[in-house]
Amino acid sequence: MVATLRKPEIIGIARREGRVTVEGLVEHFGVTPQTIRRDLAELSDAGQLERVHGGAVLPSTTVNIGYNDRRQLNQSSKVDIARRCAKLIPNDCCVFLNIGTTTEAVAAELLQHQGLLVVTNNIHIALILSENPNVDVIVTGGSLRKSDGGLIGAVTQHITSQYRFDFSLIGCSALHVDGDILDFDPQEVAVSRAIFKQSDHIILAADVSKFDRKAPAKIASLANVNSFVTDSRPPPQIETLCRTAGTDLIIADNS
Repeated sequence: MVATLRKPEIIGIARREGRVTVEGLVEHFGVTPQTIRRDLAELSDAGQLERVHGGAVLPSTTVNIGYNDRRQLNQSSKVDIARRCAKLIPNDCCVFLNIGTTTEAVAAELLQHQGLLVVTNNIHIALILSENPNVDVIVTGGSLRKSDGGLIGAVTQHITSQYRFDFSLIGCSALHVDGDILDFDPQEVAVSRAIFKQSDHIILAADVSKFDRKAPAKIASLANVNSFVTDSRPPPQIETLCRTAGTDLIIADNS
């Protein structure tokens, strides 16, 4: 396959998976590593991808990826993460699920649970869990963010603060290697901070591609999280932080 045909497919793979690797692309296209590295260098020079060790990712930005595009990113990893998260949540408890495509995947994995009271500021999660007659769902209200069905703002924050959660499951847009959990919308961040205050056990669900992305607003630190569920080993600094802080690092797989 000539480079002009390979490059759009490489970008498509990056959009679906969140990143591409030289090894994976060599196997996919049946060409040499040198050819793939040249393709990635040219895509990087054109601003279409950003090089990282062993491959490339979509360009870092302080503008969030569109909701439908985010739904397509790392789908298999999201399912693996969601299944592990669901195993951490027992029956008969109160749970908060916040905005995000990964938290939506967790909601789908909770369809066999019983006796849950789920509070959410995510319209999509409420619709998913409406299929389970053994789960009660409370939607926080607030200002509807039409781009992704999220509810944000002062009303959302106030209602969230009226509950006490046994477990809260949050996602994020980016993770910094110093442990900062990051997002884009300050109003969403304010709600996430309220969730932290009202929760006995915080579960962060995020794949490791989030370390390759940037976002401007800090929610909290991984040191404030009880369980961090991800799809593969994070950077060494993060493993050290989790050990020091007592955060349970859980690597999900498809087993």
